[in-house]
Amino acid sequence: MRLIIMPESGSAMRLAAAEIASVMTSCASPVLGLATGRTMEGVYGDLVRLHQKQGLDFSSTTSFNLDEYVGLSADDRRSYHYYMNDLLFRHVNISQTNVHLPNGVAANLAQECADYEQAIRNAGGIDLQLLGIGDTGHIGFNEPPSPFDTRTRCVTLNERTREQNAAMFGGDPQKVPDRALTMGVGTILEAKHLLLLALGSAKADIVARALEGDVTPQVSASAIRLHDRCTVILDEASASALTEQTRRSADFRPR
Repeated sequence: MRLIIMPESGSAMRLAAAEIASVMTSCASPVLGLATGRTMEGVYGDLVRLHQKQGLDFSSTTSFNLDEYVGLSADDRRSYHYYMNDLLFRHVNISQTNVHLPNGVAANLAQECADYEQAIRNAGGIDLQLLGIGDTGHIGFNEPPSPFDTRTRCVTLNERTREQNAAMFGGDPQKVPDRALTMGVGTILEAKHLLLLALGSAKADIVARALEGDVTPQVSASAIRLHDRCTVILDEASASALTEQTRRSADFRPR
């Protein structure tokens, strides 16, 4: 695992965007696994800037998002379809036929999950999977406990996760859907490169559990330590609960 600690959140997001751009420019037909949430907003903003100012080309890129709420259509402003279009896709030259998110209103959710897995395989697998980390230690919506061999599936969301995501639902956790479709941990681990980004002091304790605690289905993010090509980018606030031994192993970037 390559651990990089940046001085503050802005520089951490810019570095994450640069890592993604590097994969895009080194692959003829890059396949990106994408994530959502407040942590990713600056990353997508910087990718848009790189496209508009430096010509970063998305025309041959294929994307697969980690997850989507069950019951929200693509045009619902609270859906991850809407989030991705609003923050990234409509600003760059990616083909809509190459954009994939789970369909949360599919008539047959189990078949939708199986088809999503097949679409990833048909694309040749994911070159780089971008990840955040939730308050319960989840990657994607892999709530505890999530075995490390799980595939794309429908899951029930933890109440803490619904509280964490309530801002887009008027601040009311009860309005957050209680189910979602998510790539499984096993699906995520099959990506060629994992890139986890965490920001802020609120993430410090769960980051420490994921990077230094037991590798366990109770903290699905801990599974990234099983991957042979994983980069973790933190700001100093999110790294604040790590032990000195772990911090000494990190690549610190200066202010």
